[in-house]
Amino acid sequence: MQVKPVSVTGTARRLQIIAGTVAVIAEQGYDRASFARIAERAGISSTRLISYHFAGKSELMAAVAAEVITSIGVWTGRRVAAEESAAGQLRAYIEATVAFIDQHRDQMAALTGILLAGALEYSADDDGAAGAPLEDILRRGQAAGEFRPFDPLVMSAAVQRCVDGLPFLLQREPELDCRRYAAELVTLFELGTSAGPGPPRCSAGEQAGEPAADRASGSSAGRETGAAVDGAR
Repeated sequence: MQVKPVSVTGTARRLQIIAGTVAVIAEQGYDRASFARIAERAGISSTRLISYHFAGKSELMAAVAAEVITSIGVWTGRRVAAEESAAGQLRAYIEATVAFIDQHRDQMAALTGILLAGALEYSADDDGAAGAPLEDILRRGQAAGEFRPFDPLVMSAAVQRCVDGLPFLLQREPELDCRRYAAELVTLFELGTSAGPGPPRCSAGEQAGEPAADRASGSSAGRETGAAVDGAR
C-alpha cells in the first residue's frame, strides 16, 4: 500500500488538531473530547477536517499520545546527552522529566486521560522500552564504578514510577514546588545509587527513632532494675 505524503500544510493542520484535543481533554476530560468540541477548540470550521486527517478517534488519541511522548523524549534526551557522567545523566533525567511535567501540564493531563481511558495500547514491552534508556545509564554507571551494585531493573523502575506519579500528585496539589520535588528525588537516588561509603549503620533503637540519650538511660535503668531483682532474690 502506498502511503500518501503529508504536506507542510497538512502537518500543520494535524498539529493544530492535536493541540485542540490536548486542550479539550485537559479542560473537560477524555469522555467529553468529542470531535465537535475539538474542532471548536482547535479553531477549525468542521469536524470533517478532523476525519480527513485521522481515521477515527482512536487514531487521533494515538497521535496525541505519540506527540506528547516524543516531546518528553526530545526534552529530556537533550539534557541527559549534555552530561558526561552516569551520575550526571541520572540527575539530568530526573530534573528534566519533572520540569517537563511541571511546564506542560495540559499535555500530561491529556496523556494521562488517554491512558486511563484505555484508549492507547500500552503493553509490558512498551513499558520496558520506555525504561531501557534509564536502565542503560544505571548499568554504565555501575561499570564505571560510579554506582554501587544494585539491580538496575529495580532501580530504573523506582525512578520511573516516582516521575510517572507526579501528574497525579499535581492534580491533588497543583501548587506543589516541582523544583523541590526534583531535588528530593535527586537526593534520594544519589544516596541510593552512590558507590561511596554509606551512612553509619543504626541500631534497632535508632531505626525505631529512639533518641540516643533515652537508649542510654534506658539501658542503665535496665541494668539497675536487673541488679535490684537479683538482690531481692
